[in-house]
Amino acid sequence: MEPWLAPLYDAAGMREVDRWAIEERGVPSLDLMEAAGRAVAEAVIGLAPGGPVVVLCGKGNNGGDGLVAARHLAEAGFDVEALLLGGRDEISGDAAANLERFPAAREADPSALSSVLEGAGAVVDAILGTGSSGAPRGSAAEGIEAIARAGAAVVACDVASGVDASTGEVEGPAVRADATVTFHEPKAGHLVAPGKAHTGELRVAPIGIPDGAPAPPRAGVITAAVLGLAAGRGPASTKFSSGQAVVAGGSRGLTGAVCLAAEASIRAGAGYATVAVPAGLEPIFEVKLTEVMSVGCPGPEGRLGPESKDAVLGACERASAVLLGPGLGKDEGSFEFARAVAGDLAVPLVIDADGLGAHAGRLGDLAGRAAPTILTPHAGELGRLLGRDSGEIGAHRLAAAEGAARACGGVVVLKGDDTIVTDGERTAVNALPAPALATAGTGDVLAGVVTALLARGLEPFAAACGAVLAHARAGRAAAAAVGAAESVIAGDVIAALAEGLRPGSGERMI
Repeated sequence: MEPWLAPLYDAAGMREVDRWAIEERGVPSLDLMEAAGRAVAEAVIGLAPGGPVVVLCGKGNNGGDGLVAARHLAEAGFDVEALLLGGRDEISGDAAANLERFPAAREADPSALSSVLEGAGAVVDAILGTGSSGAPRGSAAEGIEAIARAGAAVVACDVASGVDASTGEVEGPAVRADATVTFHEPKAGHLVAPGKAHTGELRVAPIGIPDGAPAPPRAGVITAAVLGLAAGRGPASTKFSSGQAVVAGGSRGLTGAVCLAAEASIRAGAGYATVAVPAGLEPIFEVKLTEVMSVGCPGPEGRLGPESKDAVLGACERASAVLLGPGLGKDEGSFEFARAVAGDLAVPLVIDADGLGAHAGRLGDLAGRAAPTILTPHAGELGRLLGRDSGEIGAHRLAAAEGAARACGGVVVLKGDDTIVTDGERTAVNALPAPALATAGTGDVLAGVVTALLARGLEPFAAACGAVLAHARAGRAAAAAVGAAESVIAGDVIAALAEGLRPGSGERMI
């Protein structure tokens, strides 16, 4: 795993970590459960609930963690009710040992759950653990639905019940926690939508598992260390050796996308940038872009078409990386142009916006490219690429992004609050929230930053990860500079890229 990624585990990986700690490092499993439950109790105490605490315990080890939490809360003076969603005789192993330590726990009456939870100051969700997948059933589903009706503050034990810890997928009823206390390391499902929305504040608690577990993580959280990979400029640097970026696109009414992407590429460190645009619109770009060169390419009036291909390829001859698609337009001629350029271009290529639309249902065509390819879709665009509904993409974001990356033989950046970067083998997630980026044009800025880092020599996966994190950090910096996330525009994000690209700021990602 890259050293600039912090580990994200799945259920299988955490099982192996637990097994290794217990069987090979001699850590008693009861000690791990004790530390986990104590951490959950501490989170509840921090909430200072104004009423009794109800702990809903499932049949497995997650329920055992809940029993430990209930005992610690009772010892701290809280009014605690621990309810078992199953018979006492169904509980075994370490959970049964902790039931003996807290015999006040009682079997829940499913028909009375809502009345028991009424008036609770806090609820601990210890129903299902990281090993659960699929839609909850039976008493587990009843417990989850009762929590939803209660209206109390909710602390989830390890993962919100109903959320797949490995993928973030939600197939049935699921707890919406105010806080989730997870153990040892975060799980992919905590940070990937839709599970991310059910997690609340994520707290990672050490429980005594030693460092050095051999189990590979499922994915990684992008950290600021990735930004140190891009070589800085030195005494011998020139505008050409610093990386040459070309942005190809633009059409009447859509010139802004090209300008934002090109300006972002320069601000992100490309030494030289050129826009390859429709000849009839070139005067607009000459006026709008001071630091960027322009090449007017012949073709249909106000747009690029198949007859523009040779001129665009000529403009890309010295490019270190090319961005294809901003403001291109959605007509078939523009799409034909985009497909032809992508097929013939022999340099690293970033495809965004209408360039992605040109490849709807044709992802496999990109697999034959000799040079690296990076795609930067949002869920709707990825749905069109894969021939699926955007809602299906939203429900299965990890699987969709990884499948698309394997299909095109490149890197996919699936944009969102939980932006995912994957080459089909390696997967990274951005955990740094930046609500200021929810405005028009910021996707063009991101594409320009990806292109710049690719032009500066980073390998594609690292370039995409670095750009995603720098973009989020710049969005946060822009919001701080203008005073409100709602007032940020794409140009503010470009102005903040220097701060976003600064390596090693030490901000907390989770």
